[in-house]
Amino acid sequence: MSLDWQLPPQLEIPAEFVAAVRSCKPTVNGKYAAQLLWQRGIREIDRIPGYLDSDKYQPTSPFAFGLEMTAAMERLKKAYIYAEKVAIWGDFDADGVTATSVLWDGLRQFFGQGQLSYYIPDRMKESHGLNIAGIKRLAAQGVNLIITCDTGSTNTKEIEYATKLGVDIIVTDHHTLPSQRPPVAAIINPRYFEESHPLFHLAGVAVAYKLMEALYLTLPDIPQQPVEYLLDLVAIGLIADLVKLNGDCRYLAQMGIKRLTLQNQTDLDGFRPGVNKLLQLCKRNGDRPTDISFGIAPRINAISRIHGDASFGVELLTSKDVERCHELAAETELANTRRKELQKNMTLKVQAKLAELDLSTTSVIVLVDNNWSPGVLGLIAGQIAQEHGKPTILLSTNSEEDAGRDKAKIARGSARSTQNVDLYQLVNSQAHLLNSFGGHPFAAGMSINVENIPIFTEAIDRQLHAQIDKLPPLSIQTDLIVTVADLWVSSGRDLFEDLLLLEPYGMGNPAPKLLIKNCHFKDIKNKNIQDFKGKTVQYIRTKFELIDASSGKGFPGIWWGHYEHEIPRVNCDAVVELDYNSYEKRLEIRLIEVRPAAIVDNIHDLFRQPNLANRQATLEVIDFRHAPVDLDVDAAAITWIKKCPSNWSELQVYCQRAIRSSGKLALDYQSTNLASSREIFEQLVGIAKYLANTQEEIDLERLALRLDIRDRSVRLGLDALVEIGFQVSLKEKTNLLKIVLSQSQVDRDVDLYSLFTVQKFFAAIEEEQFNRSYFLQVPTYAIQASLSV
Repeated sequence: MSLDWQLPPQLEIPAEFVAAVRSCKPTVNGKYAAQLLWQRGIREIDRIPGYLDSDKYQPTSPFAFGLEMTAAMERLKKAYIYAEKVAIWGDFDADGVTATSVLWDGLRQFFGQGQLSYYIPDRMKESHGLNIAGIKRLAAQGVNLIITCDTGSTNTKEIEYATKLGVDIIVTDHHTLPSQRPPVAAIINPRYFEESHPLFHLAGVAVAYKLMEALYLTLPDIPQQPVEYLLDLVAIGLIADLVKLNGDCRYLAQMGIKRLTLQNQTDLDGFRPGVNKLLQLCKRNGDRPTDISFGIAPRINAISRIHGDASFGVELLTSKDVERCHELAAETELANTRRKELQKNMTLKVQAKLAELDLSTTSVIVLVDNNWSPGVLGLIAGQIAQEHGKPTILLSTNSEEDAGRDKAKIARGSARSTQNVDLYQLVNSQAHLLNSFGGHPFAAGMSINVENIPIFTEAIDRQLHAQIDKLPPLSIQTDLIVTVADLWVSSGRDLFEDLLLLEPYGMGNPAPKLLIKNCHFKDIKNKNIQDFKGKTVQYIRTKFELIDASSGKGFPGIWWGHYEHEIPRVNCDAVVELDYNSYEKRLEIRLIEVRPAAIVDNIHDLFRQPNLANRQATLEVIDFRHAPVDLDVDAAAITWIKKCPSNWSELQVYCQRAIRSSGKLALDYQSTNLASSREIFEQLVGIAKYLANTQEEIDLERLALRLDIRDRSVRLGLDALVEIGFQVSLKEKTNLLKIVLSQSQVDRDVDLYSLFTVQKFFAAIEEEQFNRSYFLQVPTYAIQASLSV
């Protein structure tokens, strides 16, 4: 999906504001941090110290929750005095697991062995929130009080059932409020505050922490350890849950990261061997929010995505048994590896169904299948939503539940939105068709009777279609324009240290997007990653070095989930994030978006661009496509294009080569009868059979030349070969392909041309042919106008 790139606003930042930022940490430059703060609306000098330094922030009292917190304390004191059985009801994502861990660790200071337990629904078998069966089991075990975390606000029916059984409930949650207060002992939910309140954006784990903070203040003589020992867990859940990091959210995340950093010290009071081992496995130090978002959080989430039951995640985070924690951490690491492979394989299956939709007339993508694993549907829905710019709901129908007198087929799944659609309001408008639903404006989970899916899909699609013209356009906001020289340690350390000042980044304070203009890439290599046992995982990353005119030295970078052929081989504009690679001990950039510099996507855009006359003057284009070459032309002084290009990037390589030499470019390619996609596929299969029979190898570039197609299309063709029964291996250093044939698989009674990978290959070929048809006719002034100033 193409996004508009929004340039940083040109703002005059007062010198005294920059000085105030610098005074918080005199060793930094301060100008970059000041610019970011000013752009993000933090312009009052007296706010700067508390924002940048958590030690200077005044946190909000847990008793700001008022009567609800007071009621919660009274009920907990009663449970403590009468030695009642208490159960924690958690949730299976990272916020829910860490919230459960906070309550488990905190309440164990007050309740002895046998009094306290926890219950987390199974992701594969149960939905988010309270359920009747679980409450019934806990009541049978003699539980008198249930404390929810990260869930429960809208479970009115289940709460009423618990009340009938004599079980009281304290809800701690941060999700949408019910229309009426449920019959609970207390409900601690920051959504009751105004949005400007410093507690409003607390995640489930932070609400649980506030409950513990209040209890430690209410019964101060009982706990044997400070409540601050829980803050590392709070930071993990806060950053994993993507809540807005402002007010107390930011403060708790800052304090929690300080605590998390100390987990590398095995003699630390409150040492967590499980957290320590997770940091080792993901090769992180714990001192950065990215250590959580890219390291710890995905691993905790992977437990339920693969196993369904997330209960051992609580044991991993809270147990003091080092050997047991190492076993659980290894199991968690393997679950994360499996999650990556499952996600990649299921993405292909989802894309196959997506290909059946007419996306031009679809406002909301809703897909359903019998065999999809519910554990990774949210991740894939997020990918699809981002790629196509449309809210996406993926549902799996692999279970049955009671619905009235008959059994109805139930679909469960996840929904993800784009940056401009309130998913919660959209789906909630059809709540009468759903069995259960909960979430945020950007992410949600749900269950629905299969028979209701068509009506539900049509209703939300129609509703969003009516609103679509009022929605803001999708865009990516860049924060700073920098050069490659700015990234390097000599001056880049100033930039990086400034960026560190504003951490932790997250919702409401996103990681700064740096725009680097007119740069190019070298040493581009993609490879599959390996797990901690050295096994290759089918999850790709591309490494590269970035260069521009400011520095002849390439700056290292990485592009996750992308192949090397996706990077244009021409001068580009790139949006990146600057980070520190703790494993390789160096600064590096993460590529976010890239596009050829100043290349236009629409011929009409040519007339909107400034300095068109200057652009045209940089290159003389001589057109021999429809006329014979003039024999008087000095061929040696001209850059010739003998083969019709298939994209702007390919054409710009020649343009830049011509500019560096004589400034003259000759178009000398003719119209040809291009082979059909089926003919090219048959040719590819023929080559593959020959190579398999002869055991010869072929260079990837040579294969592309033989088929007269681009590298990207060749790779899609190789994917198709694998699906029809060939084994294909590529030696990265030599770029040589080896192909092995399994005759029984290739000759199976299947329509090969209907396979998804083959259809994807056909689509790529047809796109190339369409583009070549365009470049056979493209006006010379369009080529001139596509160049950089």
